[in-house]
Amino acid sequence: MDAKTGFFYLFSVVLLFAAFRVITARNPVHAVLNLILAFSQAAGIWLLLKAEFLGITLVLVYLGAVMVLFLFVVMMLDIRMDTVRQGFWKHFPLAVLVGAIIAFEMALVLMGGFRGMDEPKAVATVFDAAGQALPYSNTKALGKLLYTQYLYPVEIAAVILLVAMIAAIALTLRKRKDSKVIEAAAQLYARPAERMQLVKMEPTRQPAPAQAQEEKA
Repeated sequence: MDAKTGFFYLFSVVLLFAAFRVITARNPVHAVLNLILAFSQAAGIWLLLKAEFLGITLVLVYLGAVMVLFLFVVMMLDIRMDTVRQGFWKHFPLAVLVGAIIAFEMALVLMGGFRGMDEPKAVATVFDAAGQALPYSNTKALGKLLYTQYLYPVEIAAVILLVAMIAAIALTLRKRKDSKVIEAAAQLYARPAERMQLVKMEPTRQPAPAQAQEEKA
């Protein structure tokens, strides 16, 4: 077994363990940290498969932005585990059914989807000004496939993400009865004279006679 195969098995074992801990961890923060570990191992596997662009994208986008945001959100929210566990056994049969379907589909893809596929070879198809062949770039080939052969699926995915983003903003900006909503327009149109009122008061005042006698007593 060479070093590449050893690293592949190492990354795979750590990835499976981290993915298992994501769904079994009782603490949400620990689950997010295990998910970060799983993404890092998946990026290492992609680098071994010579998919450098996908590996770097996974590290920059998910580990550098999305998972950090998830971690801050989970740590800022006051999640009560007793309320989260309510209704677990009620929805357990449906969760088992969905998990079995996903596992069956993944098994079909893994057993029959990658047979007869060879490792892509580095073929020099681009030449410089001197006529010398430049090395093959899988990132450039991936970009050509995304924006030529798979242009419509990419556009559909972009529209779906845009709709999800607009829906998230709409849910955030909706008025709730249990929260105090601040209207920005009212703050902008408010005048300084209406914000604060100055009242003139005497700097010192002599106490009343009855009050002075009570203080002496």
